[in-house]
Amino acid sequence: MNKPIGVFDSGVGGLTVLKELTELLPNENFVYFADSANAPYGDKSKTQIVKLSANIIDFLVSLDCKLIVVACNTATAAAVNIMRKKYKLPIIGLEPAVKPACLQTKTKHIGVLATKGTFRGNHFKNTSEKYKDYVEIHLQVAKGLVELAENGIFEGEKVDKLLSKYILPMKNANIDQLVLGCTHYPLFYEAIFAITGNNINIIESGKAVARRTKDVLMINQMINAVQKPQKLSFYASKETKAINNVVIKLFKIGKIKPNVEIIKLI
Repeated sequence: MNKPIGVFDSGVGGLTVLKELTELLPNENFVYFADSANAPYGDKSKTQIVKLSANIIDFLVSLDCKLIVVACNTATAAAVNIMRKKYKLPIIGLEPAVKPACLQTKTKHIGVLATKGTFRGNHFKNTSEKYKDYVEIHLQVAKGLVELAENGIFEGEKVDKLLSKYILPMKNANIDQLVLGCTHYPLFYEAIFAITGNNINIIESGKAVARRTKDVLMINQMINAVQKPQKLSFYASKETKAINNVVIKLFKIGKIKPNVEIIKLI
């Protein structure tokens, strides 16, 4: 089934998930949509996020996508269940990797960096509730990181200062697992590792989402077994200087110019 897989995020963060998808599914074609005009999603209402997600999925469906990956923790938390009822095609969501962090911790302390919207999600609340008697979960709303990523700033004094503010209190609380609960945050991996060091395991959701996507494709007999050069298409609601830079960095391809204002978003 040679139809493409649609992937979307509030901006460039979901490109980290797309990278994992392309590596695990080399025969699949992908369409990526970055809603940079409306980033960040973290402070938006559920109603706003549901409408934005529906608009983007409508666009991806118009391109004949066979499956949708919501490469955004906040959009997953707010909209994925509603979207699954609205559309007939499979929709894969993503959640912060709290469960594996809780299962792996030896200090019984884990840290979670995420947005307000992610922390409001039922899946996050239910998972946290399940482990709260065994593990101390330190939550931190990492305000400002998405904006830095969307402006193409992934290192430097401003990044280090903000990350130190968020991570050092958790490090001092003896966490040994740090969950990156937003797809934008892995773009700061080097800066985060400089603070955490080897004693804290950094966990993100990209590989798990890729594995789940492959499972769904196989179960539904939708996987493409024909070996052809992989095609990647990129779209955005607003062009940012980060899009080209991240695409070039992650996918090692030449400069691309995303189509802008493809659909009207609120």
